[in-house]
Amino acid sequence: MEKIPLNIVDLLKKQKYHLVGHHSAVKKCRWTHNSLVHNRVCYKEKFYGVKSHRCLQITPSIIWCSHTCNFCWRIQPKDINISWNQTKISVPLDSPKEILDGCIREWRRILSGYKPTSHEKVDWKKWEEANQPFSVAISLSGEPTLYPYLGDLISECRKRNLISFLVSNGTFPEVLKDIEEPNQLYISVIGSNEKLYKQICRPLIPNSWERLNKTFDLIPSFNCPTVFRLTLMHDMNLKNPEEFAKIINKASPTYVECKGYMYLGFSRKRGLILDHMPRHEEIKKFSEKISELTGYKILDESLKSRVVLLSRLDKPKRFS
Repeated sequence: MEKIPLNIVDLLKKQKYHLVGHHSAVKKCRWTHNSLVHNRVCYKEKFYGVKSHRCLQITPSIIWCSHTCNFCWRIQPKDINISWNQTKISVPLDSPKEILDGCIREWRRILSGYKPTSHEKVDWKKWEEANQPFSVAISLSGEPTLYPYLGDLISECRKRNLISFLVSNGTFPEVLKDIEEPNQLYISVIGSNEKLYKQICRPLIPNSWERLNKTFDLIPSFNCPTVFRLTLMHDMNLKNPEEFAKIINKASPTYVECKGYMYLGFSRKRGLILDHMPRHEEIKKFSEKISELTGYKILDESLKSRVVLLSRLDKPKRFS
């Protein structure tokens, strides 16, 4: 039975991933810690009402993706000189129920270290709330549309009254077209043109730019809120706002998030440096230009996360 190689498992565990089954994982977000210990919350709570202490960050495809983005914190073969087929989950597939059961079990194991009897800064009520997740962010690592039962995983979330946020790189429009809709869909929009897209995302499958554009065409058909997330880097894609605006105007997502790259994880092994991280003021200035070109209004911002939220709505939909 094929498994993730032990040396990769060891690396993932050092990065604080809690592995679940054959191909999934859950990991504590730093904002979970900040919410429980310091009462500080992430931008998803600020913008959309998704409670940081009750948000489960999971992946059904921990080391598999159709991109090898230079800014991604995920382990990639060239980072560790181990090769594997990144575009197909090559281990036995676990069911959505097994994945969610395992992720919730590991989530509670993570939270056990925050029990107020051993962590004086944590409030009992908040800790008990955290043990009952409210939302699932299917976004942690890898490309979730590579998991063949993704739609069933979203359905399983819904059965358990869990809000689901799905983050995809958009290279499998045929999957997105047919799955049960999440409560909110994110598409990563990194390159404003094909050349930049290939330079930064380094796709592993043919016709990726064309496939991504098919996903852009699908966006108006979704009933759930949709988000274009622009992860922006100095000397790479923090430019050409008119090209990004053209994509946004064509697809008309509910929201646009302009977010600065963070110098984290394995991205530090791929030639990126601290100077590639833009300041929040630069993200805000870029967002203002996007606003001028699209008619999307700036609704909110988070300085600590270097992200600005834009929409044609007057205010974002909140989930709590």
